[in-house]
Amino acid sequence: MAFLDRINISNAAIQGMTAELQLDVGNRFNVALFAYYSSYILLEIPSNMIIRKVRPSLYIGTLMFLWGIINMCMGFVHSYAALVALRVLLGAFEAGVLPGIVYVSSMYYKRHEYQKRVSFFFCSTVVAGAFGGLLAYAIAGLSTPTMAAWRWIFIIEGAITSTLAIVAYFVVADWPEQNRFLSSEEKALLKRRMEADVGDLCRMDTLNKFAVTRIVSDYKVWLGGLMYMGVSVAGLSGTFFLPTILLEFGWRAQEAQVRTIPVYVFAAGMMLIGAWASDRLRHRSGFIIGGASLATIGYAMLLSQAGKSRDYKFAAVFMVFGGAFMITPMCLAWLQNNLSGHWKRSIGASAQVSIGNFAGIMGAFIFIRSEAPGYKTGYSVAVAMMWFGALCAATMAGLMWRENRKRDRGERDERLSANEEDRKNMGDWHPSYRFTL
Repeated sequence: MAFLDRINISNAAIQGMTAELQLDVGNRFNVALFAYYSSYILLEIPSNMIIRKVRPSLYIGTLMFLWGIINMCMGFVHSYAALVALRVLLGAFEAGVLPGIVYVSSMYYKRHEYQKRVSFFFCSTVVAGAFGGLLAYAIAGLSTPTMAAWRWIFIIEGAITSTLAIVAYFVVADWPEQNRFLSSEEKALLKRRMEADVGDLCRMDTLNKFAVTRIVSDYKVWLGGLMYMGVSVAGLSGTFFLPTILLEFGWRAQEAQVRTIPVYVFAAGMMLIGAWASDRLRHRSGFIIGGASLATIGYAMLLSQAGKSRDYKFAAVFMVFGGAFMITPMCLAWLQNNLSGHWKRSIGASAQVSIGNFAGIMGAFIFIRSEAPGYKTGYSVAVAMMWFGALCAATMAGLMWRENRKRDRGERDERLSANEEDRKNMGDWHPSYRFTL
């Protein structure tokens, strides 16, 4: 619902909102997309520090209820300024959801069990994209003299979100020690499994100067954020503009809405296949580069679309979404696989998503209306950023491989001479920890 409420503006845009709010004047539509990320990026790290101290079910459920109300309010706006203000509030309340869920869920699974789970979770984004197109198609017939169809998109989807938020209070999993669904024996088993995966020595349960230094100076957090930013430009820009792109292929508005569905279904299939293979082979970086290569083929087809058939261009969209969506959740899981300790994972997850969501700002502005239907800038920037992300992945894999070799040779054992407090708070900086590539 978070992703659906974030992207439904793209469905509303081709259903009459652009004309009614004059979003085609200058870069108004692009600015409305950007407004969401202005608050979303700023509040992710503070939000993950809060969720560490409270019950995730209460925190996420409350956020969900509030952003559902905000989404409903967008169905009643009559000015561009009001739309932008509500998009800022939407970003503020959604900021804690993705990094919070990644953080909490990572405390339940071993490293090479986690990719399947996080990709399955991320399938919700492609379900949202497909369902958004289907729902927008269904809602198109609800237009009345007093309430346009695009307004009902926001009202109905916001109402569903706020209703499901009440359910979330009861079904969202809390921290392992707070979990209401596990017996005491199961909690003990979970604790033993997690300790066997990364070692009980690799903890970071105290946020002190030593821990902050380890977090801020960790190249994995920064490269993981840049990697996520690079590969996310394709997915986020594509999601925002997919209905518009398909409209430019020659379909009418309702036809374009429906044809977003098979694109998202294909993306979901690629996401799950990639996740299964990645966990099976205990490998991440090669899949990220492979997904970037698949998306690049699609972008090359779109950049040379002049004179080509509509089927050719539609096939290119499948390649872009298949490659981009397969590797987006892989970037999130891979970083969590290589961070150890509560605070390291908390701040690492939120920092990665914060840095990565600058992709949303880029994605909001690279598709320039005057360049339709070729969108040379949009496609060129997206493929360039995709390979920027792939380069970050290759660099991160190389540095972690080198670090593993050094630890195998005992070149980091001097860290064990630190005082006891710091030695028990090293997280993945501890010499016994090994990184997964």
